[in-house]
Amino acid sequence: MSNILLDIKNLSIASGKQVLVDNVSLQISKNKVLGLVGESGSGKTLTALSVTGLLQHGLRITSGTILFHAADNITDLAAAPARIVNRIRGNKISMIFQEPMTSLNPSMKCGAQAMEPLLIHRSISKKDAKKKTLNLFNDVKLPDADRIFNAWPHELSGGQRQRVMIAMALSTSPDLLIADEPTTALDVTVQKSILELLAELQEKYKLSILFVSHDLMVINQVADHIAVMHRGKIVEHGTRDQVSQYPTSDYTRGLMACKPGLNDRPYRLTTISDFLSGSPPAGEYPERKEKKVAEEAILTVKELDVTFGKKNKKSHAVRSVSFDLFRGETLGLVGESGCGKTTLGRAILQLVEAENGSIVYKGIPLDQIGPSKLRKIRRNIQIVFQDPYSTLNPGMTVRSILSEPLIIHNLVQGRRNIYRKVESLLEQVGLSREAMDYYPHQFSGGQRQRIGIARALACQPEFIILDESVSALDVSIQAQILNLLNDLKDTYDLTYIFISHDLTVVKYMSDRVLVMNEGRIIEWGTSDQIYRYPKEPFTRKLINSIPS
Repeated sequence: MSNILLDIKNLSIASGKQVLVDNVSLQISKNKVLGLVGESGSGKTLTALSVTGLLQHGLRITSGTILFHAADNITDLAAAPARIVNRIRGNKISMIFQEPMTSLNPSMKCGAQAMEPLLIHRSISKKDAKKKTLNLFNDVKLPDADRIFNAWPHELSGGQRQRVMIAMALSTSPDLLIADEPTTALDVTVQKSILELLAELQEKYKLSILFVSHDLMVINQVADHIAVMHRGKIVEHGTRDQVSQYPTSDYTRGLMACKPGLNDRPYRLTTISDFLSGSPPAGEYPERKEKKVAEEAILTVKELDVTFGKKNKKSHAVRSVSFDLFRGETLGLVGESGCGKTTLGRAILQLVEAENGSIVYKGIPLDQIGPSKLRKIRRNIQIVFQDPYSTLNPGMTVRSILSEPLIIHNLVQGRRNIYRKVESLLEQVGLSREAMDYYPHQFSGGQRQRIGIARALACQPEFIILDESVSALDVSIQAQILNLLNDLKDTYDLTYIFISHDLTVVKYMSDRVLVMNEGRIIEWGTSDQIYRYPKEPFTRKLINSIPS
């Protein structure tokens, strides 16, 4: 009897004449985990969606078979009628998506959503469906299952929403679970708990899992076998140890080298294009030392408190935070999601109001000056957000987006001079002048982030807050953006506050690090001090959660 559960043979997927997945062959054995890794656009998610019949309109399977070996028969999911695929999807094959907030229906309570697959695919009463759902909520280690059953998605944390999605996917006891970037949006401690949970559930329920990710270190935590995709093709395939310890493909070696390490700090991070072009790997670049920053503090925050809610139901987002930021340094701010680090960054910019404390920028109390003075100072303090797609106006071209701050702050006069400045900004961030007349949706995630950085640079700032500005990017694009940020810092003598939940990136970028937990700064020191000799149990927990 065959041990193969899913057998993909010579699969090709196209959009018009463009081939997006090219002659891909993969096998998933029963009770095994196959990791499928690659950059955005490599075809890995399209391959996963083709198994469930969820390809977008306009995409089509042009060749190949997707053989699903159920207990009683073999079904070619590439050729089966929609009614057959619908019967299998959500029943024998379930899927967990990257962002549970957009995958869960915001107008349905979590319990009702988790019950839905049971009510559709099983002849079961609502009472029994609720009982099984509560049991699954306990299995996925949700605290207070009864409360979460009656909660709305927006009332849960990111990790809790992902656990609800996992419970929903397991409700029909599927043979195959497809997990598409299930931990990408989560901080390291929650990511570690989700990976451990999936390993426990896989063993308990005898699941086969197709685990899709752009992060080879995450894949390495869970997979028995790993397949690496690049430009629609499988470029490497083997056991976890074969691929992670003895990679044969330059592309795979590039994926591994792009991620900053905890034990070294090369002056520049290697990118995949370096590997594919034969440039020196990261280890051959000189070490970047922690910079001796100026003794002049350009920003002083003292006893800052930020609260949300009404008098009787106040929630403290930031509690008694004090620190100095020195000219020319990169100050890392790290902590779990919800710890208050983004709120702190926005309070500095006066985008949220502080209840107590002071924020002094170059001798000017930002919390005490009027709107007109604040507007002038904001030219010197800029922010780059996590998701450039939601912060770039989709109805404006890049030309208009980058011209706007130049016009508002009266930095350049005359249309011709403004457009020359826009061209110069694009050149600084590695984009061509042709990008001026495109809209945000016509760019990749990494290109959009470059446009966000160009917009921040347009005002010729002294100080930039980088709020999770690389956390949503592939490791290879992330390396390019980090190199760019360091180049710009050196060229323009910039000062950064670098906010992230990714500790490896924070260590690589930062001269000093502040560790934040539940609204408070609990530990601080140089980058090497924090990572080599952490004092607080919470800091040690963060460091121990980093995938290796």
